[in-house]
Amino acid sequence: MRGREVLPLAKRGEKALWGELSINSTQRNERKPDMSYGIYVGKNLTADGSVFLAGYGDEPSSHWLEIVPAREHPPEATMTVGATHAAIYPGELIKIPQAARTAKYITMNYSAYAGFPAPLTNGGLNEYHVAGRDIWSPSRSELREMTPNPQRGPQYSDLSRIAMERARTAREAVEIIGGLIDQYGYTTYGGNSHLFADVNEGWILIEFAGGAGLWAAERLGPDDIRVSRPGYIGDIPLDYRDSPGYRGSPNLVFFAAERGWHNPYSGEPFNVNRIYGDGEMRHEAVAMMEERLAGLRGRIGLREMIAAVRDPELTRDSAGYGQVAHLREGVHPELGVLWVAAATPAAAPFIPYCLGATDIPPEYGWHRYLTEGESSRFMDAERQGIESTRYAFQSCKRLYYLTMEHPDNFCPEVAEALEAFESGLIARQEAVERTALKLYEADEPELARQYLTYYSHTEALNGLHLGETLSQSIEARTKALFGIRKPTG
Repeated sequence: MRGREVLPLAKRGEKALWGELSINSTQRNERKPDMSYGIYVGKNLTADGSVFLAGYGDEPSSHWLEIVPAREHPPEATMTVGATHAAIYPGELIKIPQAARTAKYITMNYSAYAGFPAPLTNGGLNEYHVAGRDIWSPSRSELREMTPNPQRGPQYSDLSRIAMERARTAREAVEIIGGLIDQYGYTTYGGNSHLFADVNEGWILIEFAGGAGLWAAERLGPDDIRVSRPGYIGDIPLDYRDSPGYRGSPNLVFFAAERGWHNPYSGEPFNVNRIYGDGEMRHEAVAMMEERLAGLRGRIGLREMIAAVRDPELTRDSAGYGQVAHLREGVHPELGVLWVAAATPAAAPFIPYCLGATDIPPEYGWHRYLTEGESSRFMDAERQGIESTRYAFQSCKRLYYLTMEHPDNFCPEVAEALEAFESGLIARQEAVERTALKLYEADEPELARQYLTYYSHTEALNGLHLGETLSQSIEARTKALFGIRKPTG
């Protein structure tokens, strides 16, 4: 398959760059701390002149897809942001004003991370075709240690959701988040970054621990590739607030100078990652993926982006889902599309969801499986209908575990099946969008939305059926050839 040829698997026996990838019985669960993954590719590097923003979130909880409608809010409306005392760095919830109107967006929610209140999100795609991803970006130890107790202000998920609700461009997403941090502060789990993109450009923004409201942002242009795992920003000008390609908190340079971390009169560049982050800049694996994609200049399309998110050197059980936002100029507002894998992309097909769709299948909605707190209470009768359905996230997890028990036997066929299924979807996508566009042009927007919803529902269920069929086949062969491995001790 094309995607696998473009981004080849690590050679058998070769150490993966993203940490221990060996999946034998003694090392299966060894991994680095949770750290999400994001990829930005500028429009001059892609096959069709589009911008791509892709990646996944690393979270050990339940995940569910949601299409959030546009909403109107009264003038006095507020929203609750921040964290509770249960967070890694204890916080205090506060209320901030809500916008008068919030945009429609597609997102993947999850139920638990770092003690922050659910539901949580890492971004998605909104009606203005602004896409967002959140990625871990560790702050230096001194900043983490000086984080106040309790801390106050919006946290990463609050900011990501607000950007999806309000931003009309990637640049505006940065300005909105930066303004909120400047005004209300920031609640950290140790350091975070955002990648935002629209049809023209991308931006990376990093929020630092410490309670001082420190943040920095850098523009990513049409010739840029940025892989974040973790997020990084290098040298920025000292007059960053007057430079069109940079943004940052007012105290960004002064705070570092006050603590002796940077001398603004030395002539040395202000390197954000060295001064406020882990100091490593591009980690080895990040450099590897950026260079792989750069080698495909002018040939990067959906297959290549999906392959980059599914790459076995970084995608495992911890990857809660996958997303690829395909950002194209001149597209009808409701034909912006987010491709979503319901669980780890190694065991879940990417399904296209257009912004005109109005809801998702119940199998892809919230279920109790892996949801924090659900094991201590009985079923809510209101939710009995949803719980009577299969759960795509759990089903894909099962396929992943079956495949990874004997990867040499089963990984190739699962990858081939997923890629073949996605190739069919990619081939049909143009016809789907043309059909919907004819309905919009005929002043039949509701029919267009019904059609897009029906299509995404149908293919989501087809993808679920594919995964379950693979699971049944692999389970039968596993029992016949190897038996089911049981835990010891």
